[in-house]
Amino acid sequence: MLKATLEQWRMFKAVVDAGGFNQAAEVVHKSQSSIHHAVNKLERSLGVSLLTLEGRRVKLTGAGEMMLRRAAYLLEEAERVEQVAHSLGQGTETQLRIAVDEVFPPSMLYSVLDATSKEYPLLRIELMESVLSGANALLDDNKVDIAISPFSYPSGFSEDLCNIEFIAVSHPDHPLQSMGDGLDMEDLKQHRQIVVRDSALRNKMDAGWLGAYQRWTVSHLRTSIDMIVNGLGFAWLPVSTIGEFLTSGQLIPIPLAQGAVRNATLYLNFKDGDLLGPAARAFIGELRLQTLQIESADCYICSK
Repeated sequence: MLKATLEQWRMFKAVVDAGGFNQAAEVVHKSQSSIHHAVNKLERSLGVSLLTLEGRRVKLTGAGEMMLRRAAYLLEEAERVEQVAHSLGQGTETQLRIAVDEVFPPSMLYSVLDATSKEYPLLRIELMESVLSGANALLDDNKVDIAISPFSYPSGFSEDLCNIEFIAVSHPDHPLQSMGDGLDMEDLKQHRQIVVRDSALRNKMDAGWLGAYQRWTVSHLRTSIDMIVNGLGFAWLPVSTIGEFLTSGQLIPIPLAQGAVRNATLYLNFKDGDLLGPAARAFIGELRLQTLQIESADCYICSK
């Protein structure tokens, strides 16, 4: 028989997270005495001291640090069990939240979304466009159900989805285009690079060559493309997104001796398949199907 309850573990974690009993009482909307009682009972049941007082500050003991890690995992699993039960009780979900990195081919995304909506016409879809680690951050914070990200997701389910081709481009009248063939990174340093910032609020990451002496950082891929079309800099951009500008000649590849073409893998990520309802599974199935059908003639590679 268990010696401790989930509620006792929750009170213990609340005290640690809030920094004290008074603060925890405000967060969990319970009296300070009830929180004291729950934590004291937990310590007596386990036979270990979890917290110690240093002045007015509450600190973890060595045993408390170890038990906190286990307690956090236990509480997360309990919440997940309830979420699964809720999903089963609801049947088909009414809302699907998806985070998609901006480099994912827009035409493919729209096609997958349309196919999913036709199968589930009452489904409300919330799409959150992200950059770099932003999609996984939204998944971490339970703000989305599914993420399409340039990074795998070690704490959940992750599979290779597609490979996106990037090329270094500029406006035809950009000074780089008049310097002849065989340019190298030193030549690029003298010119402005347009960079799209990571949309995550914490643990931001950089990607791509960032060696230019002058750099403009923007929030969206579309802004970057617009700036480069207007001759304001250069960047490596996904071919699947700029195909129309390449065809019209508004953007042309930079004649680099090497490194002009790069590739990045996108991943399909989610926390727990048991939490996904029929509509989410339909979206994933359609997504997998369409990434398998892309041909190299589309100017980018996208294969399992």
